[in-house]
Amino acid sequence: MADAFSAIPAAVLRNLSDKLYEKRKNAAIEVEGIVKQLTAAGDHDKITAVINLLSHEFAYSAQANHRKGGLIGLAAATVGLSAEAAQHLEQIIPPVINSFSDQDSRVRYYACEALYNIAKVVRGEFIVHFNKIFDALCKLSADSDPNVQSAAHLLDRLVKDIVTESDQFSIEEFIPLLRERMNVLNPYVRQFLVGWITVLDSVPDIDMLGFLPDFLDGLFNMLSDSSLEIRQQADSALSEFLEEIKNSPSVDYGRMAEILVQRASSPDEFTRWTAITWINEFVKLGGDQLVPYYADILGAILPCIADKEEKIRVVARETNDELRAIEADPAEGFDVGAILSIATRQLSSEYEATRIESLHWISALLNRHRSEVLSFLNDIFDTLLKALSDPSDQVVLLVLEVHARIAKDQYNFHQLVVFLVHKFRTDNTLLEKRGALIIRRLCVLLDAERVYRELSTILEGEADLDFASTLVQALNLILLTSSELAELRDLLKLSLVNAAGKDFFLSLYTSWSHSSMAIISLCLLAQAYEHTSSVIQSLTEEDINVKFLVQLDKLIHLLETPIFAYLRLQLLEAGRYIWLLKALYGLLMLLPQQSAAFKILRTRLKTVPSYSYSYSFTNNMSEHESKSDNGIIMINFGSWLQKFQQMQKLHRLHSKSQHTASIPIPSKEVEKPQESSKILPDMNLLSRPPSRLSRKAP
Repeated sequence: MADAFSAIPAAVLRNLSDKLYEKRKNAAIEVEGIVKQLTAAGDHDKITAVINLLSHEFAYSAQANHRKGGLIGLAAATVGLSAEAAQHLEQIIPPVINSFSDQDSRVRYYACEALYNIAKVVRGEFIVHFNKIFDALCKLSADSDPNVQSAAHLLDRLVKDIVTESDQFSIEEFIPLLRERMNVLNPYVRQFLVGWITVLDSVPDIDMLGFLPDFLDGLFNMLSDSSLEIRQQADSALSEFLEEIKNSPSVDYGRMAEILVQRASSPDEFTRWTAITWINEFVKLGGDQLVPYYADILGAILPCIADKEEKIRVVARETNDELRAIEADPAEGFDVGAILSIATRQLSSEYEATRIESLHWISALLNRHRSEVLSFLNDIFDTLLKALSDPSDQVVLLVLEVHARIAKDQYNFHQLVVFLVHKFRTDNTLLEKRGALIIRRLCVLLDAERVYRELSTILEGEADLDFASTLVQALNLILLTSSELAELRDLLKLSLVNAAGKDFFLSLYTSWSHSSMAIISLCLLAQAYEHTSSVIQSLTEEDINVKFLVQLDKLIHLLETPIFAYLRLQLLEAGRYIWLLKALYGLLMLLPQQSAAFKILRTRLKTVPSYSYSYSFTNNMSEHESKSDNGIIMINFGSWLQKFQQMQKLHRLHSKSQHTASIPIPSKEVEKPQESSKILPDMNLLSRPPSRLSRKAP
């Protein structure tokens, strides 16, 4: 230290700590001259002593003016050293960098000025201190003093120029420093960081693209910044990187895909759009690298398909179509289970478009990887059943297509129908609102006869008689009215002359016996008119209730539709179809005379021409006496009538048990059964149709 005091006059040292800038500046010029002389003499020991004096006595001093003088003195010494400055940087740089965090804004300003002058002298030699300098500059970019900010920006530009010229800059050491700061929210720091990323990316010898996954998330984070300028800078940098990715043969798609998937669900519209655009390009370019990430990508795309912004929806749909068109193999890392899980989870989305695309994915997986999908059937089947209650008809139709693909084999077909019946049993609203749609669509997709046979088999053993009756009535109405089931109706019309028709008719008979009106409709459709009349004659007082009359009303109206045109035409030969006439008159006698249905049917029967009775009644062959050699299929209708009566008896007993359970037991004090029977009328008699007694053929 004594050597330094001997080398620098006391007056110079005194002026170096003066409060006036001009005196400090002049003293610095003196220091520069002294150091030049020492450099020329090669006296590096004295030079080291001078630098230590400037550092410890001035730059690290507790007094602000001393610190200012020390900084300007160190810069002057560096200028004096000129080409020899590099070997003394280890002493010069630390006190300057330390001053960047000084409490006095003027000291921070002079620190920027000092380092600027030092950097101009040493240029690339100070790269070894770059990380510390970068850290200091990052903090100064957000300094509260605008003068310090301005000085820091000048220094920053110089450092960037030096780095781009240097071949000693280590990007590997710099990236961790950059990554740590990418999530800083300060707008000035963000501008500073984007500026450095852009500059380094422009250097041909620096491979910033290889390190993009390390700071990509930070750039996307800046897209939602409140400052338009920062958003534009981040977008510009991302656009440049995306172009480089398109032209680069080697890109780490996997790590970046994980980041993009997260950003695709950002609440910020611009961030979502940029992320989904990147994902779109990745799907086109990624190839095998992206196969393990397909599930995550799909999870990001599906919600965006229903985005409120049209441009996002367009890109998301395009990406979804491209992704689904790729036929990856499980052996290549394609995780069928993960994709299926994502698609199934999105079935609960609030957006219809997302649910629709999820079903398209499940359907596509069934086509390509049926065995793998079926191995996860237990995980997805319940969700698929719940989707049948979706408010969107299009979603329900697609769900049914998926179910139909699953039910190609007999086991899964049976399981589908069993679970569907269970769903109808537990969710009455589904049966009322969507039952017809579901049954009709399944009949188209899985063969109508097969569906009806399976449903009939299941309903034969149904323990819930009320539900069985309700479902049979629904199935019967679909059978009578649906255009998709026209072939089934044609088959049933041949029940008495065709083995296949007979077999199908009998397969439905037992389950249809849950509803007397359903069995009457079925027999009319099968043209088993004598048996129809027998069924009507077998009805008891308890069978004819409000529900029955409502169903009968529907049937009478159906008889006037084109579906039963053949039946109405047969009335032109009433003598030949005498049992049809008797059956219709039987129905007429069950209807209340003031009902619209009564008037409709009576009007129809009045139109039967009188000449039609001329055909001999004896020529009308009884179904019970039909012979196979006359082309008529033998059916033992007597035994089937007994089955119908037994089923109806079960329903009557069930109805009575429910009625009994619903009546409260009266106390002994008020119990007067004999008096009640005298006062109260028989409600069954009041509700009984007035024309119940006439049951004979006209």
